[in-house]
Amino acid sequence: MIEWKNTQITIKHQCELLDLPRSTAYHTPVEIVPSGDEIAIKNAIDRIHYKEPSYGVRRIKNELHKLGYSSVGRRLVKRYMQEMDIYAFYPGPNLSKRAKTAKLYPYLLRNLEINRSNQVWSIDITYIGTPSGFVYLTAIIDWHSRFIVGYTLSNSLQTDMVTRTVKKAVERYGTPEIINSDQGSQFTSTEYIEFIKSYKTTRISMDGKGRATDNIAIERFFRSYKWERLYLMYPETIQDVKDITNEYMETYNYDRGHQKHKYLTPADIYFNISNQVAA
Repeated sequence: MIEWKNTQITIKHQCELLDLPRSTAYHTPVEIVPSGDEIAIKNAIDRIHYKEPSYGVRRIKNELHKLGYSSVGRRLVKRYMQEMDIYAFYPGPNLSKRAKTAKLYPYLLRNLEINRSNQVWSIDITYIGTPSGFVYLTAIIDWHSRFIVGYTLSNSLQTDMVTRTVKKAVERYGTPEIINSDQGSQFTSTEYIEFIKSYKTTRISMDGKGRATDNIAIERFFRSYKWERLYLMYPETIQDVKDITNEYMETYNYDRGHQKHKYLTPADIYFNISNQVAA
């Protein structure tokens, strides 16, 4: 925004034109590094959540106490769960945080027969922890074939992580007819909504309030990814996470058969159906 090397307009004048305080322009953001205790507690919360998705703040706090984190209270558990974008999977008034002024879209998948590739994509975000830090995985799954069409690892929950993931998937595989998400703030933001609307043939679908099963395809994938790889291999660093994730995505798409499709792989179904449609 500020052109520091511009010799025609001073920094002061640029700030005046942008209605930006000079103190803000010169401010250097300080990266907050989480403590070892915070990382350990968040990692424990993540494991508890994927073992018992219905557990809320109280039950997760009790499980943490059993693991030795006896000083952890409800407020801290609640704050960490919000920062991790984790919510209990049961009908309730606040299943997924969204912007207060956000525009919501109806759930389009109820009673819909999903029988072809690129008919419906499902997108979501999950927390991934290591002993030294954590990242977030955004992934998009083709609902019919269960093929992962795109994924991104990032150290923040910014909306641009979501839009970048969608953009890369569309560039590689084309546009879906419907893209479904929960009502989280990243997916109800103006930036995300306008970005998806730029694909004229794609309709936006959102889970119903308190309906955790509405986005079940991507939730099941995250559960498989964590229990089949992350919790078994226990990555020590973020680089380990990247390596494990890349390997699992390849295995999941091209080697791991699905019972739904008589143990054909997601790639078998995705590309065969796509070729038939294109023919």
